[in-house]
Amino acid sequence: MRATLYLSAGNVVVDDVPDASLSEPTDAVVRVVRAAVCGSDLWSYRGIINRAERSRLGHEFIGVVEEVGDEVRTVRPGDLVVAPFQWSDNTCPACLDGIQSSCEKGGTFGAPGTDGGQGEAVRVPWADGTLMAVPGGTDGAGESLYAALLSASDVMGTGLHGAVLAGVTEGSTVAVIGDGAVGLCAVLGAKAVLGADRIILMSRHPDRAAVGKSFGATDVIAERGDEGIAAVRELTGGLGVRHVVEAVGTPESWSMAVGMAREGGSIGAVGVPHTAPTLPLFQPLIHHLSLNLGIAPVRRYLPDLISRITAGTLDPGPVFDTVLPLEDVARGYAAMAARESIKIMLTMS
Repeated sequence: MRATLYLSAGNVVVDDVPDASLSEPTDAVVRVVRAAVCGSDLWSYRGIINRAERSRLGHEFIGVVEEVGDEVRTVRPGDLVVAPFQWSDNTCPACLDGIQSSCEKGGTFGAPGTDGGQGEAVRVPWADGTLMAVPGGTDGAGESLYAALLSASDVMGTGLHGAVLAGVTEGSTVAVIGDGAVGLCAVLGAKAVLGADRIILMSRHPDRAAVGKSFGATDVIAERGDEGIAAVRELTGGLGVRHVVEAVGTPESWSMAVGMAREGGSIGAVGVPHTAPTLPLFQPLIHHLSLNLGIAPVRRYLPDLISRITAGTLDPGPVFDTVLPLEDVARGYAAMAARESIKIMLTMS
């Protein structure tokens, strides 16, 4: 089968790899119909973190179940399924607490020794605890929903989790730092799922700001750093916002989050800090800020997200502004790295 492989910074290729196959009785093999390039994939593409040469890439995919192990009960061959970017058994203490991203038997697709989502097929460990079947399968969902369902595998669940961690509820005012796919989905989650009233999106890219507005952003601020903080405070009568979603993970974005939060505010952080920001604790301490952060347990949100998507009440699909065949994945990486595209969706031949 064909899959995306990492060669070196700035260099990814599609090449032949061994076919995905069952290894454990709890496995399933999923034929991928749509995959995505994630912003976190760009960290190795840009040379910020190291990956082994010819390691698999990708952790966002939807597909059709081809084969299941003898112990799999919840999905069957022919089912259209959404796979969260991490697998989990959904029975361990962490999973039962709704933190499937901390499953004691879990892992991430594309990690060493695993199949990546940017390929023609994937072996899915712990299929019962990981995969969610889409009602009606390929006939009921149809290709028109594929983009929205694909977003649920990571960015929609991650953005929503950021808003949940920030304590967003009905009528809230929230600021979202980050106008990538996760930040944009945080806007959508805050508005369409949690009922926020005012959403301030920090964005200086017109194409991304346009998607953010269509998702529910009421205000867009282009300034960054101290100027961005001042602009948010001006919009809120000098108070700042009670809820902040941090969807970047850099020292600069964390500084902005702390600076624009009002007294007693909450920051929900889902931006992965690859650059290891140092967080000064004095300001959060004296301003009584609640800091909640964590890798999103997307599996926890999938039942609700899939239900909303198939019912037509939630459509995160517009975060995908470029569609390419798998063979052109290198062009997709380059476009996202250059900020010429928000997010790439890959199709399989």
